[in-house]
Amino acid sequence: MDYVIETLENLAGQTAFASLSWGNVLMIFVALFFLYLAIRKGYEPLLLVPISFGMLLVNMYPDIMAKPYVDAMGIEHAGGLLHYFYLLDEWSILPSLIFMGVGAMTDFGPLIANPLSFLLGAAAQIGIFGAYLMAILMGFPDKAAAAISIIGGADGPTSIFLAGKLGQTEYMGPIAVAAYSYMSLVPIIQPPIMKLLTTEEERKIKMEQLRPVSKLERILFPIIVTVVVVLILPSTAPLVGMLMLGNLFRESGVVKQLTETASNALMYIVVILLGTSVGATTSAEAFLKWDTLKIVALGLIAFALGTAAGVIFGKLMSKATHGKVNPLIGSAGVSAVPMAARVSQKVGAEADPTNFLLMHAMGPNVAGVIGTAVAAGVFMAIFGV
Repeated sequence: MDYVIETLENLAGQTAFASLSWGNVLMIFVALFFLYLAIRKGYEPLLLVPISFGMLLVNMYPDIMAKPYVDAMGIEHAGGLLHYFYLLDEWSILPSLIFMGVGAMTDFGPLIANPLSFLLGAAAQIGIFGAYLMAILMGFPDKAAAAISIIGGADGPTSIFLAGKLGQTEYMGPIAVAAYSYMSLVPIIQPPIMKLLTTEEERKIKMEQLRPVSKLERILFPIIVTVVVVLILPSTAPLVGMLMLGNLFRESGVVKQLTETASNALMYIVVILLGTSVGATTSAEAFLKWDTLKIVALGLIAFALGTAAGVIFGKLMSKATHGKVNPLIGSAGVSAVPMAARVSQKVGAEADPTNFLLMHAMGPNVAGVIGTAVAAGVFMAIFGV
């Protein structure tokens, strides 16, 4: 009988229940809530499902993120599965591959047809630099403040990339989770800001059809952008270079297999690896801290500022062009492609069901991707990385 009791006690001690803290339980419920948003509400499930499942796993089995170690007997022990996925984040491999996939999937035609979209994408980056100053005021070191501020671009890969380059790995988990969460929640966060800053008449503005873009322009664009941006900010080469390489695959028309691989199989594999490893950084011990709450709040403020700045600049462009620009497309200047552009279309269609803004909004949206990468390059140049 004693043997049976001892065996049952040993088995009970091996279960996750034996080591669960209240913090783990809280994070498990957060993970389940994110899964609900992804599956039931459809909020960017490609991002939220792997992130929330990684969050679920690490709070039941923390060793899945354990680092390799050598015990007292000199025996080497391997790390947890998701630790090796996470190394690919720290080494900037997965963020760069994500950018290549985004380039292969995205039509840069609207941006080429309307170069003024670059201004809207640039305006939306105000949220990043505003959040940087606020993070400094809240007591974060300068490099940490820079890494946190990129959340304002609603660009998860760039947030991870910059945090790694600036050596802010201790903040990488909260930064990445906040960035990807806000990317997923774009349809909730942006519309109230857009409606607050625009009138119904402005939301009803119909824009002229974009001019056709030639194949030569489409091929030259990624090459020219790469040359100009990388010559000015060489540290952006991994992100801007991969983004433009993916787009060159798409537009050249001679490497269909590479285009399909970069935009489908490779992209989805990378999303799985990056999403689960990012989610697995949210163990209760690492995530439930005041600094984490500050990062989440700063990210929301930065994202709201970026959205507002884009819309306000859109209003200025509307005035300057005598009502030819719908200010709603300015909100797409954040880097969440193509979610932010879809939100511009949705809010515009609510004011006038016959209004079609999606392609016009894609210009600032693509410009925002480039702009966020450039903002990260600026920070790396400032800190000599």
